[in-house]
Amino acid sequence: MADMWESCQKSLIFNPVVTMGTQISCILVMSQFFYLALKPLGQPGPIAQILAGVVLGPSGLSRIGVLKDFFFQNSATNYYQTMAVMARVVFMFLIGLELDIPYIMRHLRLAGTIACGGGVMCSIFAAAISPFIYRQFDSQGSMFSFVLVLMMMIANTASPVVVRIITDLKLATSNVGRLAISSALVNDMACLLLLSILRFFQPGNETLWRKLLEVIGVIIFVVVIVIVNNRLAFWLNRRNRNRKYLKNAEVYCILALLFGTSMAIEAYGQNSMIPCFVLGVMLPREGKTIRTLLHKLGFFVHNFVLPIYFGYTGFQMDLTQLGSIRSISVVVVMVVLSIGGKISGTLAACHYLKLPLSEGVVLAFLLNLKGFVDLLVISIASETHKWGPEVYTVLLTTIVINTLIVGPIAAFIVNKERKSFGYRHMALESQDPESELRMLACVHGVRNLSIMVELIGALSGSRDAPIVPYLMHLVEFPDKPRTDLTYHQQENANEDFSDAEEYGVNDEVEINDAVDAFSSETGILIRQMKAVAAFETMFEDVCNTAEEIRASIILIPFHKHQRIDGKMENGKEGIRTTNHRVLRHAPCSVALLVDRGLGGTPQASSLDSSLDTDQHVATLFFGGPDDREALAFGRRIGVHSRINLTVIRFLHESSRDAGIDVASHQDDHVLMRFSSHGTENEVDNAFLSDFYSRYVTTGQVGYVEKLVNDGAETATALREMGDMYSLFIVGKGGRGHSPVTTGMSDWEECPELGTVGDLLASPEFDIRGSVLVIQRHRHSKNDLMDEE
Repeated sequence: MADMWESCQKSLIFNPVVTMGTQISCILVMSQFFYLALKPLGQPGPIAQILAGVVLGPSGLSRIGVLKDFFFQNSATNYYQTMAVMARVVFMFLIGLELDIPYIMRHLRLAGTIACGGGVMCSIFAAAISPFIYRQFDSQGSMFSFVLVLMMMIANTASPVVVRIITDLKLATSNVGRLAISSALVNDMACLLLLSILRFFQPGNETLWRKLLEVIGVIIFVVVIVIVNNRLAFWLNRRNRNRKYLKNAEVYCILALLFGTSMAIEAYGQNSMIPCFVLGVMLPREGKTIRTLLHKLGFFVHNFVLPIYFGYTGFQMDLTQLGSIRSISVVVVMVVLSIGGKISGTLAACHYLKLPLSEGVVLAFLLNLKGFVDLLVISIASETHKWGPEVYTVLLTTIVINTLIVGPIAAFIVNKERKSFGYRHMALESQDPESELRMLACVHGVRNLSIMVELIGALSGSRDAPIVPYLMHLVEFPDKPRTDLTYHQQENANEDFSDAEEYGVNDEVEINDAVDAFSSETGILIRQMKAVAAFETMFEDVCNTAEEIRASIILIPFHKHQRIDGKMENGKEGIRTTNHRVLRHAPCSVALLVDRGLGGTPQASSLDSSLDTDQHVATLFFGGPDDREALAFGRRIGVHSRINLTVIRFLHESSRDAGIDVASHQDDHVLMRFSSHGTENEVDNAFLSDFYSRYVTTGQVGYVEKLVNDGAETATALREMGDMYSLFIVGKGGRGHSPVTTGMSDWEECPELGTVGDLLASPEFDIRGSVLVIQRHRHSKNDLMDEE
């Protein structure tokens, strides 16, 4: 009886499940300790987590006999492998969900060239040194297989590690960060594909035809699951119309389908990483399904799965096995070759692509991070070719040390060159009209939503000019300390917002439904956010988010709204306060929108949400930086096939001879020719000249000049065209003393709109069109937190 009780106690203490749970808990605690210690030095989370694993592993605390017996049980191996497979399934699926597909498609050549540059150079170096290493360890099996394994291990880039480090370094929205993620994914998928091919041609009992049929069967199976998964997502979106997220039971159904697919593929003898990634990539990008999965999986993966994964990578390294100078020398040589190959190959590719040297250096170090695929390769190869434990230890140590060296160097370079990689606003006027436009649109409720999404739709008129729109729902949080509850759809918030969330829940559900419907109809993905704060501090959320996403322009709604009878009604004074502070502290250009829609529903507005009918938009140009910014914004809209843009320039009568000669074209289009006398402002003239040659001469945009003597004549001209346009775009000011606006500021009510914008938005000024007033960025970040 005593022996039985002792046996039960021993089995309880050394139960593999208990061991695994304790090990995970220790890794999480230790990694948090190292993270807090290394964060002041600018080191990202994965480095701290790998170090925690090394300290807990056989190279550190597990050298103590009791801990070694507890942590390293032979019976626990299967549990660890099962946990690794489940973790791999989840984060590969999440990477597919978070993937910026439009960006990768636009930059596939860049990403592919950079990935190939570093990979090819590393493969050459590995092929040259592999025979020497093979003979050093007297390895068994094929030398050719050994060479291939080393080539793949040194050339590979661990995309999960790259994604996590870039996120920690706040480079996820920068060009270099997104390019690094894209290149890492291309490299990772290529290595996985090559690994599958090698396993396909691996000698075995099955014939090649049988293996080919198995692969075809797996492909057909994955295609069927993708179709089923997409249908399920569409059905769940329709089923939960009055909810922000899916129910937990519905999420479990999707995850059950995911894990079932993965287990079936693994049982079939194939690797499930690529199929899980494909399932995530192919999931519909709009609706509650992807929003819920990103929210729930994102928090779980980034806070639990990845730290455990990184920690366990370091936990497996055993430096005590490197007892000979030969092993240490091999590790040093392989690390040097890996780093040298990535640096030389990546820099060569960046030089060929004419990318800046600073970006090339950061890309070279980031793409040298190692991870799961490398561990999988050496694990499979060791089991297949019966390599000795010393070979496995050397290769595993190389992977860990390589990441521990490269990660801090990359973080150091980024922190040192923070100004180069940080957010630097470039005015729309200075941007290429076909470059990517990142924008932040803010709404206080459903009332503001319609016109905002319509503007987003109007800005997406050209395939050559991609847009990345973000929509932030601003919710008042009065009489309480400020609480930052910002939710980023693709960046995974740390707070769990339920459908019963107290603040802004009713509007939030309607906003989600309207945005999902818009995305489904237009194919434009709008990334949603939420900020709950007092009006006194709400501008900080807006400005900080604009800087975080590297926005080129912020769209904010005017504090007044139009009633059913057409009159403008004042909203909350706090909204106006927020607008004033955003205009003052914004790190980029700001557009203040006066919506003259017919009501507060998402369907009613002065612009048709689907842009099924032609809309007439006018850009008013008086001169100055704000007006040039307004014209740059207008040219983005003017290329839309359903929008007729007209640029109306106001000139003083005395500038008649120095203006633009107008001639009628035989096709009834108006052609313009700038006279040799030049315009009143050389900068305005140069910008208008370029705009004219690119858009007016091609018939995309109309051009009209209005000659006036003073502000009264300007107001009369504006009133005459009040019913002709559904939207007026005008600069706030910054044009100095202009005779064409003289006297107009005498009745100014809302200075934040500028002289012309205030007149157009005035209730006494009877026009039907909405008004968009644009202020070009002219402030530094140092003023961001100053009190007004």
